[in-house]
Amino acid sequence: MSVTSFDHVLSPTSLGALTLRNRVVMVPMGTEMGDRDGHLTEREIAYYAERAKGGAGLVVTGINAVTNDFEMINEGLGRVDSDAATPGLTALAAAVHAVGGAISVQLTAGLGRNINVVDPDNPPISASDNGHYADPSVTCRPLERAEIKVIVQRFKEAAARCAEAGIDAIDIHGHTGYLIDQFLSPVWNRRKDEYGGSVENRCRFAVDIIRAVKVGAPGLPVTFRLSVDHRFEGGRTPAESIEIALQLEDAGLDMLMIDEGSYEAMDYVFPPYYLGDNCMLGSVQSFKNALSIPVLGCGNLTAERAEQAIAAGEMDFAGIGRALIADPEWANKLADGRRDDIRPCIRCNQLCVGNAFVGRPLGCAVNAAVGFERERVIEPADVEKHVVVVGGGPAGLEAARVAAVRGHRVDLYEREERLGGVLWPAATPEFKKELRSMIFWWERQLAGLPVTVHLGTEIEASSPALADADAIIVAAGSTPLVPPIPGLDGENVIEVVDAHLGAELGERLVVCGGGLSGADFALEKAQEGHDVTIVEMTDAVAADLLLINRITLLRDLAEAGVTVLTGHRVTTVDAEGVVVDGPDGESRVDADTVISAFGVRPATGLAAALESRGTVIAVGDCVKPAKVGDAINAGFEAAFAL
Repeated sequence: MSVTSFDHVLSPTSLGALTLRNRVVMVPMGTEMGDRDGHLTEREIAYYAERAKGGAGLVVTGINAVTNDFEMINEGLGRVDSDAATPGLTALAAAVHAVGGAISVQLTAGLGRNINVVDPDNPPISASDNGHYADPSVTCRPLERAEIKVIVQRFKEAAARCAEAGIDAIDIHGHTGYLIDQFLSPVWNRRKDEYGGSVENRCRFAVDIIRAVKVGAPGLPVTFRLSVDHRFEGGRTPAESIEIALQLEDAGLDMLMIDEGSYEAMDYVFPPYYLGDNCMLGSVQSFKNALSIPVLGCGNLTAERAEQAIAAGEMDFAGIGRALIADPEWANKLADGRRDDIRPCIRCNQLCVGNAFVGRPLGCAVNAAVGFERERVIEPADVEKHVVVVGGGPAGLEAARVAAVRGHRVDLYEREERLGGVLWPAATPEFKKELRSMIFWWERQLAGLPVTVHLGTEIEASSPALADADAIIVAAGSTPLVPPIPGLDGENVIEVVDAHLGAELGERLVVCGGGLSGADFALEKAQEGHDVTIVEMTDAVAADLLLINRITLLRDLAEAGVTVLTGHRVTTVDAEGVVVDGPDGESRVDADTVISAFGVRPATGLAAALESRGTVIAVGDCVKPAKVGDAINAGFEAAFAL
């Protein structure tokens, strides 16, 4: 898609009575940076302010509970259910306004059947007697009419606190199958009173909330985030969601945020790289046509598609989420004509969603400053050093970049003829193209810094290149694990990295090893038309992959026709394929090409040989093979400390 300017994305606009400098909206995402009581901390405020400073027209916080009257609030979850929240809200508004931004607070009625922690003495609440999402043996208690009215009142009170604190807008959390969504959806709402049955009745709870917020915070625009397609059998479809949206508009809503998914289709809530670019824009145009209020589109949204959609009148606002975690200057870089300098989000969900799911503060695989916006400001070092970085993979590239930004003179040595390390072969599938974008991004950054890149150069402990180094960062990566299996050295056997890089493959493939590397390779080749079988010794493919991503991977493998043999061990490889031992004994899997994807082990040799020297820091897979985000963060931290 050829887009040379982003005039429509960056054009000033209004949201209700609020003037915004552009149409870039940082959509709500939880941070887990609040204190134990769910109140804003300086760390969290700095995180939001950095995105406002980077040019986003409107920054929206993660969810904040308005009440704990009927549902336990998980420790650390944001909350504005008392005046104790007001000082933090005031500080947040001041910090965002100081950098020319606008701030919205997302309010939630609660999680209902999606609540994380079930109190055995206090059943979860819901619209009806639904089973708990994670434990269907737990039955939710339908809210009583009087309790519904209490929650509506709490929204009014919470909105008033936000207005008093100087917050600019209010967003209502109505998606993902949480409590409000449970009222909106017939799959969860089987009530016989005025809150159930017809679309109008099922919308009554949400409509009353919008009106209450308008009363509590007069003049503040109110937005609503709605899952227009639940993406599971029996869930809501876009056609019904338009009827709901019209009810919300009539209640006084100022803008509708359109997204998709539910806990039953979790991958659409946090779309991984498998879902590709712009994966939620399919129905946005229909909502734009049906409503008179603005609509926002999101979902792995690229800058180019956002510009095209706004210019064509498909939508009014660009909802940018994880891309603003990866690069808070997303909007400013577009405005400055620096599109290629935007650090790509690789949509791995590793340290953003992954951290949040286990209660750890938000991080980022490609941006180690997330959550440390004040502490990890890269500033010139007191003394210039000569830094040698060995290895041009993700850890080495990030270490070289950060060391050079600090003002050090950097020599980067890579034994291959290209940069990227394992990222280069890993990025061959279309669904992982953002990994390759990261390599191009690093190359562009290094080109403008005091970094000399030496390709095709093997470094050993005795190499003269290390002689005058003040610090050596070893990012030597890993080596393939080759188990002692007869025939694994045969001519029809190709290591998975080489297979990614254009080796000649037969029609029938057996991938020996169902880790992420093997599984992604299998998916790529099956989508190209190969007949692929994965043989995995354990009982699960890609077992260490984040569940949200794994849901999509397993579905895509099945749709692509990949045969998956878990609980099977490869015992022999021959010219006709492999022999495996499984639950039913020994069997054969015929194949033209056998792919060795048994994993990797750290390349520790160089770091061990250099341990007697001065400042030597080993980072990345040569310490312990891990995910790309761990390598990038380790490279950052090593160079930042010099």
